Amino acid sequence: MKVAELQEAVSVVKSGDRVFFQGAAMTPNILINELCERYRELKEVEIIQIHTNGVARYTEEPYSDSFRVNSLFVGKNIRKAVNNGNADYIPIFLSEVHLLFRKGILPIDVAFIQVSPPDKHGYCSLGASVDVTIPAIQMAKKVVAHVNPMVPRTHGDGIIHESEIDLAVVLESGIYSVEPTEVTETEALVGRNIASLIEDGATLQMGIGNIPDAVLRNLTGHQRLGVHTEMFSDGILPLVEKGVITGEEKGVKKGKIVTCFAMGSGRLYDFIDDNPMVHFKEAAYTNDTSVIRRNPKMTAINSAIEIDLTGQVCADTIGSMHYSGVGGQMDFIRGASLSEGGKPIFGMPSLSPKGLSKITPYLKMGAGVTTTRAHVHHVVTEFGSADLFGKNLRQRAKALIEIAHPDFREELERAAFDRFRNWSE
Repeated sequence: MKVAELQEAVSVVKSGDRVFFQGAAMTPNILINELCERYRELKEVEIIQIHTNGVARYTEEPYSDSFRVNSLFVGKNIRKAVNNGNADYIPIFLSEVHLLFRKGILPIDVAFIQVSPPDKHGYCSLGASVDVTIPAIQMAKKVVAHVNPMVPRTHGDGIIHESEIDLAVVLESGIYSVEPTEVTETEALVGRNIASLIEDGATLQMGIGNIPDAVLRNLTGHQRLGVHTEMFSDGILPLVEKGVITGEEKGVKKGKIVTCFAMGSGRLYDFIDDNPMVHFKEAAYTNDTSVIRRNPKMTAINSAIEIDLTGQVCADTIGSMHYSGVGGQMDFIRGASLSEGGKPIFGMPSLSPKGLSKITPYLKMGAGVTTTRAHVHHVVTEFGSADLFGKNLRQRAKALIEIAHPDFREELERAAFDRFRNWSE
C-alpha cells in the first residue's frame, strides 16, 4: 500500500475506465470529489455503484460530460439523472451482482473504497459496507482507498490486507450517518400489525426506515429473535440490549447478527465496531436464498410502492419513473417462504404520500413487477393483514380490499367486479 496525496491517488483513473464506488455509509466521497475535479481531462469514464451517499457530483454538469453512471440501484442522489437519461440502471438481484465482476461481464479498472487503518498484522476493515465490495476489489486492476480512522472495524468477510491496496489517502473524516426519524401514527399501526405476525425464535430481515423501526419497537416482549438481513440500522439496538435478539435459534451462524451493510447513527457504528456478535458478509452470502431458508421461522419484512388486486408488487418504480431498484427483496421473500415456518411480509401504509391508495386495481402504466404475485404471502397495512398464500385471484382481491383505506374500498370493489365478474360468490 503506497500512501499518496489525493491528486496522485485518483490519477490512476484514465479515460474509458470503469470505476467502482463502494457505497452506503462507506462511500469514499473524498476520492470521488477529487476525481470529479479531473473532469476536463477525462472522457467516457463509467461509474459502477449500488447505492452511494452524499451529493453525486458526477451526475451533474459539467462533470456528467466526462462521467456516466451505470448503477445497480437507483438511490436518491442519482434518481434525477437516471430518469432524465443522463445515467443508466441495471436491474439485478443483489445476490447476483458479484457475478458481473467475477465473470468479467463488467470488468473493473479501478475500485474506490474506504477502510480503517491497518492493524498490527496489516489488515484493514471495509467497515459498514461489505456487500459487493469484495468481488469488486478482487477483480479490479487498481484499488484506491481512503484510509479513515473513523471507519469501524467489523468482523466477518470485510477484511483486506494492505497489500491489496495500490494507493491510499490517509485522512480522518466523519462517515455518513442517519439519525432515526419520528414514527407517524399510521406507521406505528403498520408496525404493530406486522409485529403480531412475528413469532418467538424468528430470524428477521428488515431494512432502514420508519416501518422497520415501528416493527422493532413492538418486539420488546418477544424472545430468542435472530437477525439475518441485507442491512440494518439503529432499530435493533434496544432489542440487543434487552436480550430479545440472541440468535440462539438461528440455523445459520447461531448467536450472530448477519448482514452485508449497516447504516445509521454514530451509536450504530459504535455498536458494530469490533463486535464479534455482528458478522458482515458478502451479499452473495447474505442474500443467497439457499442460505436464508436454513434459518427456521425466517421472517422477511419488505415494503412496496403499490400492490395490485392480484398481489403483484411494485417496489422500485412509480409508473415508468425509476425510484429505487430490485435490490434484495426477491432474495429474502423467496428465502423466507422456503424456510420452515417462515413468513414473507410486505408492510406499507394504505395511502401514498399523495393520498392515493397503495392497493390498486392495476399497477401503473410502465411500473415494474418487483415481486410476482406467486411469491407474495402476507400484506400488512394499518388496517390489518391479508394472507394471500393459497388464495385464488378473487379471494386475494377481497382480502386486499379489506385492508385498503376505507376511502378507496368502494372503488376497488367496482374494479374487482369488472375484472372477476362473479364477485359476489
